[in-house]
Amino acid sequence: MSMSRMERLVVIGGDAAGMSAASQARRMRGPDELEIVAFERGHFSSYSACGIPYWVGGDVPERDRLIARSPAEHRERAIDLRMRTEVTEIDVAGGRVRSLDLETGAEEWTSYDKLVIATGARPIRPDLPGVDARGVHGVQTLDDGQALLDTLATTVGRRAVVVGAGYIGVEMAEALINRGYEVTVVNRGKEPMSTLDPDMGRLVHTAMENLGITMVNDAEITKLLTGDAGRVRAVATEDAEYPADVVVLGIGVRPETTLARAAGLPLGDHGGLLTDLAMRVRGHENIWAGGDCVEVLDLISGRERHIALGTHANKHGQVIGSNVGGGYATFPGVVGTAVSKVCDLEIARTGLREKDAHRAGLRFEAVTIESTSRAGYYPDADLMTVKMLAERRTGRLLGVQIVGGEGAAKRVDIAAVALTAGMTVEQMTSLDLGYAPPFSPVWDPILVAARKAVTAVRRSAP
Repeated sequence: MSMSRMERLVVIGGDAAGMSAASQARRMRGPDELEIVAFERGHFSSYSACGIPYWVGGDVPERDRLIARSPAEHRERAIDLRMRTEVTEIDVAGGRVRSLDLETGAEEWTSYDKLVIATGARPIRPDLPGVDARGVHGVQTLDDGQALLDTLATTVGRRAVVVGAGYIGVEMAEALINRGYEVTVVNRGKEPMSTLDPDMGRLVHTAMENLGITMVNDAEITKLLTGDAGRVRAVATEDAEYPADVVVLGIGVRPETTLARAAGLPLGDHGGLLTDLAMRVRGHENIWAGGDCVEVLDLISGRERHIALGTHANKHGQVIGSNVGGGYATFPGVVGTAVSKVCDLEIARTGLREKDAHRAGLRFEAVTIESTSRAGYYPDADLMTVKMLAERRTGRLLGVQIVGGEGAAKRVDIAAVALTAGMTVEQMTSLDLGYAPPFSPVWDPILVAARKAVTAVRRSAP
């Protein structure tokens, strides 16, 4: 690179990780020092995909509330954001990317000094007959959300089938109930929310049925049946058919690393890009990656995981932007914290489930307690179930799952901090947590679980 030419950063992907990286790099280096070109194949930039179920369900009244920063706002900050433009090839040796303008069909090559890959994740679409029929929707992008709302607006029938009962499946089921649909959820697992242990998932199952959702567990979809004009009319499993005017796929997502794979960049077991702590793609000095297309280190098990969450994507973008901009930052890893809700039931988890702990070769004790969100005598005290895993002998906290009424979900943050700090359950019992009757019992549910875990660990000691 000759010194006479300005340095160019190219960003692939215009959502959380990509535009956080571009914005942070721009904060550190002005337009006269660093040129920034970003490509986004969709119609929207910097939006909250996590908000889509709440928009579809009507809690968020209009789409634009989910957009944090429009393409025009990025351009005002001297970021050349090219919308509806798909990058089709990365030429690592030549330091350039090939792009396709989806409106005009024009192709061009753009050279880079530094490259950020933020291609996100794609919804898993099973390779089944009828999966591409009209009325079958994934919900990953704002474009997807708009397409689903368009279908809901033009569909006569009121029967919806949601395939999968993870976060998206559960949230979409509630959104469709709110829209006045009869909802059936077809789920491969024993219970909904496979991110929880089945005993905790059972509590979610009950709440979903109380909401009027029909839960079909231990069921694998074999095909989607179509009717008039190629529209979906039913979802079939081996033993049954479920009539459907609209189908939502909530089976989860995979890292979108088609470009990276074709370019020979290093991928992990889950198909995500592998990076170092600075979010630099391993073995490549001038390429960074972040967001849903990367694998991250699980601080508890020591293994790489793929977790698609906006919180991580924004942090990755900040780290990448700082490093590209000449500063220094790292992303040490995650403990796997996630929260959700079904109606009034709050669902939270962090750290390892029982099967994760077994897989990591850890020996542990698991305890479960029931408590309330407030002092028992205070009005509207909601029940809460807390499950805690602690390592045998050491008593190190390994994971926590919480299912309960208002005030349950965000309590998991106490456990997330304890996990990150490597605390034992014994150390947790003396945590000085905030107490007043409107907020918790004298012994917070987390502390009650920690005390029970201490007893279990002591009992298991040789």
